[in-house]
Amino acid sequence: MSPFNKRLRDFAYVEWGGISRDVWFELRTKKLRAIPLTLSACLSILTLQVIQHSGSTGTEWVNRLGGVYATLPWWKALLRTPLSLFVPDPSLPVWGLIAQVVFMFGIAEMTVGRRHTLGIGLLATLAGTSFARYSLAVGPDGFLGLPVSTLVVRDTGPSAAVVALGVYVACRYRAWWTGGVLILAMLVEVVFIVNLAGFEHLTAIVATLLLCALEGHLRRRREAELHRESPRQPPG
Repeated sequence: MSPFNKRLRDFAYVEWGGISRDVWFELRTKKLRAIPLTLSACLSILTLQVIQHSGSTGTEWVNRLGGVYATLPWWKALLRTPLSLFVPDPSLPVWGLIAQVVFMFGIAEMTVGRRHTLGIGLLATLAGTSFARYSLAVGPDGFLGLPVSTLVVRDTGPSAAVVALGVYVACRYRAWWTGGVLILAMLVEVVFIVNLAGFEHLTAIVATLLLCALEGHLRRRREAELHRESPRQPPG
């Protein structure tokens, strides 16, 4: 094996070895029972896609139950947020969303657990919704303000959750290069495509990094407390 191939193999092991090992173990031991949340999310996306394409009545019901807009009252947006995570953009191919969810939700569910996967998905969605409201409030001339025409559209879908889960899993497994590349890709998206989705992705990443920092702080504090409470060994 050439030195380059060896370095490449070592890099891949450091970045993805722990993730692939845990994912393979879950799939080998539980098969599809390892990803019930992921399968439910895919089924929800497909069902909502069919309903909103079944006519004006179906579209109206999807909007009422899961359509989030920056102009909605906060209480109504919060009620719709859980379902909005799975409401696809009718103008985009649904297979792309399904592929994202199967890949990233599946990896997250098998590595950090269902509760973390769902919780971070909702956190990312709420963070993006909050940014849209902030941008609408400050106006296009304010800091990070966007044109009003880009803010009054329906703000739904799992893309922000997918990005946030990718960053969270990378942080948990110390896959720093993977997380850095993902963040850089979102920054490039914002620079070259100025739209609400790109800024919401960055907002979701910031919220996820803050969560990771908080978890790390709490973990270090618990470890320090356990170290102080552990009985000291008498000198030999």
